[in-house]
Amino acid sequence: MVGCLILALKLVDPTMRGPGTTYLTLPMGMVLFALGATLLRKRRPTVRTGLAVLLAFAGFGFSMLLRNEGMTGSYSLGTHWRWSQTPEEAMLSVRKGKAAAKPELPDAGKLGLALANPEWPGFRGADRASRSRGPQISTNWTALPPRQLWKIPVGPAWSSFAVAGKRLFTQEQRGPKETVVCYDGETGHEIWNQQTETRLDDPLGGPGPRATPTVADGGLFVTGATGTFQRLDPATGEVVWKQDLTTVAKRKAPMWGFAASPLVAGTVAIVYAGGPDGKGVLAFDAASGAPRWSAAAGNDSYSSPQLNTILGEELVPMLSDEGLVFLDPTSGKERLHYDWKFKPYRALQPCLIGSDTILLSTGMNAGTRAIRIAKTNGQLTAQELWTSRNLKPDFSDLVTHQGYAYGEDGGIFTCIDLKTGERKWKGGRYGKGQVLLLENSGLLLIAAEQGQVVLLRADSNEHAEVASFKALEGKTWNHPVVVGDRLYVRNSQEAAAYQLPLAEVKTAAARFSAATQ
Repeated sequence: MVGCLILALKLVDPTMRGPGTTYLTLPMGMVLFALGATLLRKRRPTVRTGLAVLLAFAGFGFSMLLRNEGMTGSYSLGTHWRWSQTPEEAMLSVRKGKAAAKPELPDAGKLGLALANPEWPGFRGADRASRSRGPQISTNWTALPPRQLWKIPVGPAWSSFAVAGKRLFTQEQRGPKETVVCYDGETGHEIWNQQTETRLDDPLGGPGPRATPTVADGGLFVTGATGTFQRLDPATGEVVWKQDLTTVAKRKAPMWGFAASPLVAGTVAIVYAGGPDGKGVLAFDAASGAPRWSAAAGNDSYSSPQLNTILGEELVPMLSDEGLVFLDPTSGKERLHYDWKFKPYRALQPCLIGSDTILLSTGMNAGTRAIRIAKTNGQLTAQELWTSRNLKPDFSDLVTHQGYAYGEDGGIFTCIDLKTGERKWKGGRYGKGQVLLLENSGLLLIAAEQGQVVLLRADSNEHAEVASFKALEGKTWNHPVVVGDRLYVRNSQEAAAYQLPLAEVKTAAARFSAATQ
């Protein structure tokens, strides 16, 4: 029987090894072996054993007919018939047989201004808080549904978008090449792409990059899943400089790839690498790519460095398996290390509330913790305020609004009180989707795992779903982006832009005029 299993594993699609073996191949073979041995228990031993082993091989061999495109957020296999075309193969086939569109080239002055003042400069916005401060959005999507501007096939990746003017920047996997792509936000036409010969194939998450590009300092900064860290010219895609994180940090790519989106603070580009001997966080000169400083920050994280002003001081909080470290962005000096070890993995952003309180979100039943930072004689200290298992967001980031936090808890959307960590309500199943706060509308926009876009009221008293529509096909873990009235969404196979309906906002003068007529 062991020989049958080994033979089957040699013949299966490579994507079916690992989780596919544990979840499907081994159980199928063992169940059929047990059934055969039971049903044939009155037969001669050689017949009984021979047929039971053949049944086991049939069970093991069923996996030869399948391929695995990664697991869902509930840890079930995303299996398809082995001979069916993958979305990535379909996308590459379309691109091969279709001439690239030639988008209208923008005015150099307008492009330079847009790149200098990006509306959404990188992962989860300027402060990594997934907060859009655009105009008020109408919730009457029955009468005024979001209007699709375009929808295109894209290569697999869990990257989101950076937005500067009419340009969108993201990352994809295209066959053996990791690709940074610039799209026209008005049409979805590709403007340029820059490719690196490398590929991460992860049996849990699927192939492709994990990080989101960052527009800053006139450049586009990008982290690849296998460790390519580079600055590109955002106008053309040309490489300005390139570093290899595996070489600089002296480590191999982590299990799910390098996932930290770059942070540009002043004159340095900062990225998490998780290397030993003080190579956890690396900073490079933003202009030249030369190493500037490094700092210890654990050896395992899928979170990203961010820049926050804490008690009047600009700091870089970085969450890892060791806890939360606060670094000086100029020198890399450690200002505070808050010890909260967690070995499985951390993949979420620390969330600053006010100027001194930070939420640390962790999955796998550890929950969410609030800590308060204090400063005495220039020294920082941290005190735990509460730890709540009422919000366990795993790898779906949370948002905060008017004293409450909203996020995913064990597959169900949840609201908790920021003062105490107590649950206010729990309801709504959106899988391992991602949430965005529409602050001026008092709304939560959720890009659900199954591709729906859902609007909730940011209401601490009840789970109030007000509108929804199907935006994408396929598994969606990518963070949505809203700039003005434009919604940009993508997943591992599609990207789309929608125009959101705006609420009618009457000025005081208009209301007075209408009342007096």
